[in-house]
Amino acid sequence: MTEQPAPVANQHPPIVPQVIADLDARMALGVRRYGVALQPENQRDALQDAYEEAMDLTIYLKQALVERDLRRARESV
Repeated sequence: MTEQPAPVANQHPPIVPQVIADLDARMALGVRRYGVALQPENQRDALQDAYEEAMDLTIYLKQALVERDLRRARESV
């Protein structure tokens, strides 16, 4: 792995408020879909759910890395 440079300020909006908006939207979707927001002791195994979501995330991340490498290879030709 290569060391990355320090971030540079720019004109784009900060990320954290965007994540908060995504979380609010996700909670609203859950309430529409299941009739309730995610709560503790909801009869589901949170570790199993998180593990399965993490596996999906890993697959999406690998896909993005492979696609990035393919793009770079095409651009360097």
